[in-house]
Amino acid sequence: MRTLSLLAAIAALSLAAPAFADASGPYKLDAKGKCHDAKGGFAKADLCKTPAAAAAGKCRDIKTKKFAKCGAPNTESVPSKK
Repeated sequence: MRTLSLLAAIAALSLAAPAFADASGPYKLDAKGKCHDAKGGFAKADLCKTPAAAAAGKCRDIKTKKFAKCGAPNTESVPSKK
């Protein structure tokens, strides 16, 4: 009974593995600097560009407003307090 459960768990994880493989985003640059979509086809270079880093060096996620690495997708610069 345990081996059947173990085999079922392994089968479920192996089917779900491709869903977790592309966690970094839909567009990627290859070694030659060409932009590719999630399926491997070529895409416009504008889609692979990340926003420029903020002048102050602090960035946040657009939706959650938590601090994030500058240049990451869906980030914006933190507005200065004036």
